Amino acid sequence: MKRCFRFAAGLCVVIGVWASGGAAGETWYVAPDGRDAWSGKAAQPNAAKTDGPMATLSAAVEGARRSGAGQPREIVVAEGEYYLDGPVTLDGRDSGLVIRGAKGGRVVLYGGRRITGWLPDGDGMYAAPLPEVKRGEWDFRALVVNGRLCPRARLPEEGTFTHTSEFNVSWMSTTGGGWQRKPAAEELTTMTYRPEDIGAWFDAANAEVTVYHMWDESMVGAAAIDRENHSITFSSPTGHPPGAFGVKKYVLWNLRQGMTRAGQWHLDRTAGKVVYKPLPGEDMAAATVLAPTMDYILRIRGAADRPAENITIEGLKLSVTSTPLIAGGFGAGRFDGAVDVSNARDCKLVDLEIFNVAGQGIKASGPGLEVRGCHIHDTGACGLKFSSDGAQITDNHIHHIGRIYPSAIGLQCGGRNFRVSHNAIHDTPYSAVTGGGTDNLYEYNVMYHAMQELHDGAGIYIFGGNGVVIRNNYIRDIVDTGGYGASAYYLDEQCEGCTVEGNLSVGVARPSHNHMAKGNTLRNNVFIVDGDATLTWPRSSEYTFEKNIVRATGSITFTNFDGITTFRDNVLYSGTGKIVGQKMSRYSPEGDVTVKGESGNVLSDPLLTEYRTGRVRVDADSPALKLGIEMIDVSSAGPRGSR
Repeated sequence: MKRCFRFAAGLCVVIGVWASGGAAGETWYVAPDGRDAWSGKAAQPNAAKTDGPMATLSAAVEGARRSGAGQPREIVVAEGEYYLDGPVTLDGRDSGLVIRGAKGGRVVLYGGRRITGWLPDGDGMYAAPLPEVKRGEWDFRALVVNGRLCPRARLPEEGTFTHTSEFNVSWMSTTGGGWQRKPAAEELTTMTYRPEDIGAWFDAANAEVTVYHMWDESMVGAAAIDRENHSITFSSPTGHPPGAFGVKKYVLWNLRQGMTRAGQWHLDRTAGKVVYKPLPGEDMAAATVLAPTMDYILRIRGAADRPAENITIEGLKLSVTSTPLIAGGFGAGRFDGAVDVSNARDCKLVDLEIFNVAGQGIKASGPGLEVRGCHIHDTGACGLKFSSDGAQITDNHIHHIGRIYPSAIGLQCGGRNFRVSHNAIHDTPYSAVTGGGTDNLYEYNVMYHAMQELHDGAGIYIFGGNGVVIRNNYIRDIVDTGGYGASAYYLDEQCEGCTVEGNLSVGVARPSHNHMAKGNTLRNNVFIVDGDATLTWPRSSEYTFEKNIVRATGSITFTNFDGITTFRDNVLYSGTGKIVGQKMSRYSPEGDVTVKGESGNVLSDPLLTEYRTGRVRVDADSPALKLGIEMIDVSSAGPRGSR
């Protein structure tokens, strides 16, 4: 039988099997039958009950600190479910510390509390009283029921409403300074709507609004509604004005009228209760319902003059966090991670599972970061967001992110000389991977089902990269849903000296997009499209495109064909026989030229015999072999081994 204990700003620890993992240095243990007055040096109490493990993680951390920063020290946590009263924060005094879940055990840290006292609330719904919510002391945007991150009450039930706000100002590009005119405060806090969409049921005290932009969105609260002028005033500014980019979509959340499906919930701040509509057969008397009480669970935060160094967190599972009601910005980047790291150096996050959280899974900064073997899924914002020189991001599985904020990115990268390899990233509303920086490497990653909701992104999207190498990756099955489109490999503004080689793209209509970029090379890639294929170079120049295979059942179009300086030794095959190079003036087409079989280019079937597995093979008579195009094998892309 398992027993669970709560203690201040720490963990409840469940009796289990201990294992220290063989780390050098001293080890502290925390146990439900321990006492903070004990030494913490033994896993179990002695026969006389005079010494044994400590009772709280905070006491164990303090004990480890007394050994001196930088010394090898370890805290071992046993199997079980841990409900935290507050986040756990480590700093420079904890340098050298390892916090490890006992090997073979399931150690789960929850950043929230259980909700009980459910009673029928009409219309097949149940409610539980939350007096702290009514007093304005507690607010949250996530609810976990029986292990599911549940969808909130939503209007409309599917799709979006169309608002009537206008913002007819030109976007000058990110590097061009953004908006030609800075938006006024009123433009960022007001939205006009069609009267047929919002009725008398609209409750500003509870309503939250997602205003869609192009590559991000803003979720904000409603401060007031003006029914005569059909306008809503927001409680905080949006990231871009409603109507910017010509996008006029919005969604309403957290209103009882949006409870149209089983499994949904809403937080009634006025009445001070949380309301849930059970799934068929779900017994609320027996259900495990968790609501977050914090925005992060475990934080490593050093100081500028004393960074936290060589701290390792390993073998833990973290779940249930919330976010504040503010616009999250690009990639929902303003929100904390369940694991949040800053002013840190050479820290390691290994074999963690992070799930059912409203913010980021992991948000980390500081040189020498290692994130390895982590499983991050069902997050409201990004899976992993990092900024680190020399980082090693390997063998992670990231999926079903952006459950609350659709601009969320599976893996958002920043820094220099980092390596992102053997990760699997899929089911994302925006880009699977974004990055930039200098001399960074992306290799043997697999991505699919990205760009499911927003636009102007990709499987791998690079902004302002210099000397970035993208090689031996496999991106497949990304559907363009409109707007500025979706791509497999995307080099955006000011990318220069980057190389995209040995990659496979299958089922992406625009396998390569290049915008305001210069002097980059696409070499020995295989791009396969069922339908029309488009490869684009608007406002780009001095590109090399060589030894690639492009096969489409429809036409093939190279936009701004003049942006390619070297175009040779490619195999291009269009099922319709139409292969054109489109001339452009900035973003305006100015006629087509027919791409011919010259400079070693061959316009015929590459005779592919295998590619879906990631192992590309061709018939012995393929023109690709005659051109010296190397057969690529990305079948090993994604995490290695089992977790």
